[in-house]
Amino acid sequence: MASSSIPDFNKPLYAPLAEIDPEVQNIIDKETWRQFSGLELIASENLTSRATMEANGSILTNKYSEGLPNARYYGGNEWVDELEILCQKRALAAFHLDPTEWGVNVQPYSGSTANFAALTALLQPQDRLMGLGLPDGGHLTHGYYTAKKKMTASSIYFQSLPYALDPATHLIDYEGLKKQAKIFKPRLLICGASAYPRDWDYATLRATADEHGAFLMADIAHTSGLVAAGELADPFKYCDVVTTTTHKTLRGPRAGLIFFRKNSDKAADLEKRVNDAVFPACQGGPHNNTIAGIATALLQATQPTWKAYAKQVIANAQTLGEELVARGYKLQTSGTDNHLVLWDLRPLGLTGSKLEKLCDIVGITINKNAVSGDASAQVPGGIRLGTSALTSRNMLEADIKIVADFLHRAVQIALVLQKEAGTKLLKDFVRVATKAEEGKVGYQQVADLGKEVRVFARRWPLPGVDVSTLTRPAGIHEDD
Repeated sequence: MASSSIPDFNKPLYAPLAEIDPEVQNIIDKETWRQFSGLELIASENLTSRATMEANGSILTNKYSEGLPNARYYGGNEWVDELEILCQKRALAAFHLDPTEWGVNVQPYSGSTANFAALTALLQPQDRLMGLGLPDGGHLTHGYYTAKKKMTASSIYFQSLPYALDPATHLIDYEGLKKQAKIFKPRLLICGASAYPRDWDYATLRATADEHGAFLMADIAHTSGLVAAGELADPFKYCDVVTTTTHKTLRGPRAGLIFFRKNSDKAADLEKRVNDAVFPACQGGPHNNTIAGIATALLQATQPTWKAYAKQVIANAQTLGEELVARGYKLQTSGTDNHLVLWDLRPLGLTGSKLEKLCDIVGITINKNAVSGDASAQVPGGIRLGTSALTSRNMLEADIKIVADFLHRAVQIALVLQKEAGTKLLKDFVRVATKAEEGKVGYQQVADLGKEVRVFARRWPLPGVDVSTLTRPAGIHEDD
C-alpha cells in the first residue's frame, strides 16, 4: 500500500520512533550515552548482544500464544511453536542436559516470576521452605521477611525459615542448616544467592533435603552463565528444579527459565506441575519476542567462545578482589569463586548508600548490599561488585586494575565528603559532592574522578551500538 493511501489514523504505525516520539527516543539516547560513558559494575547486570537485541525487538511482539507449543489457545502459532521448541532445545543443550531426564519452561517473564511459579508447582500454600537469608546474600524470593512484615510472595504464601552463613568464615553454614532442617522439616530447600561470592556444595544440600523428603531447588540466576560454561559446580546433578534469569552471566534479554527433572522420585508429574504453574496459574501469554532473544543468547552460550568468556569474567572478578584486598579493604570471604565480590565498608565507617551515590555521580554503577552481620538489609554496610558487563566490553585483568584504582579513589573521596558534610545524612553528603563550597575540596575531587572515568569508559565498545556515530544527546550535561 502506497504511503499516500494509508488512512490518517494508521500513519503513526509506520513512522520511526525518533519522529513519532522524540521524547522517548531522547531518553533511550541518554541511557545509551550513560552506558557508553560509564563503568557497569552491578553484579546482576550484563550487556546483551546486538543479535539478541534484534530478536527481542522483533515483530514477534505482536503474537499472542497462551499455552504450550502445539497446545495453544490461539491460532496462527506455527512459527511461534517452532521458536519455543528451539529455545527449549537450546536451553537443555547450553546446560548439557539429557532431554529424556530434564525439561524446561522458557516462558517466565522474569526470575522472580519463575521462582514463584516453581514454588507454586512444588508446594501447597503454607508449606515450609528454607532459603539463604537476604542479609547473608540470599534473594527476596527465597522467603525473605522481617520481624514486622512478610516482604515477598514467597513468605506471604509459604512458611519460610532462613539459613545463614558461618559467622567466622562467611561461608554457607551447612551444618547449621542441617540442624535447622531437623526442627523445621521443610518441604523445599532452596539454594542460590544474589550476593554470595563462593560456590555451593550441592551434594550436602541434597543429603539434607533427602533426610526430610524435601525438594531441592537451585536458583542460579547470578551464576547460570558460569555453570553453563562448566566453571562452577553443576546443580543439575542434585536438584529437582533449577531456575535462572537469562540476563545476568547468561548475557541474554530480561526473562527467566525453569528446568525440571522428569524422573523426580518426589513428583512423577513434575513437568505438568511446572508448566501449569507458569500458565495459567502465575502468568498469561508468553513474550515471544523475548523468547526469541533467549534462544539467540542460548545459542551463543553453546559456542566454544563461551567458556573463554566465563573464565575471563571470573578472572576479572578475582583480580578486582585481589586489588581491593591489596589496598587494605575487607571483602566477604576475602575473595570470590564467581563473577562478584562483596565489599564490607563497615571498617571504614562508610555506608553502602553513600559509596553507591558517589560512584553514580562519577559514572561507576554499583549497588549497596548487606554484608553478613548487618542488622538490617535496608541499611546495608557493603557494596556488591560484578565483572560480567565490563568483560562484555572486552576488559581484561590489566583494565580491571584501573577500575579497582577508581574504586579506591572513590572511597577516599567519600571519606572526605563525609567529613565535609558535617552530618550523617545522605542528602548532605550529596550536597558537598555536587556543589562547590568555599574551603571544601571534595567537590573538585569528585569532578576530576568523573572526567577520568568517562575518558576511560569511552575507550571501549558497547554491544549493539555503533559508538563511532554516538553524539552527546540533549539533556546530558558534563563538564568536560
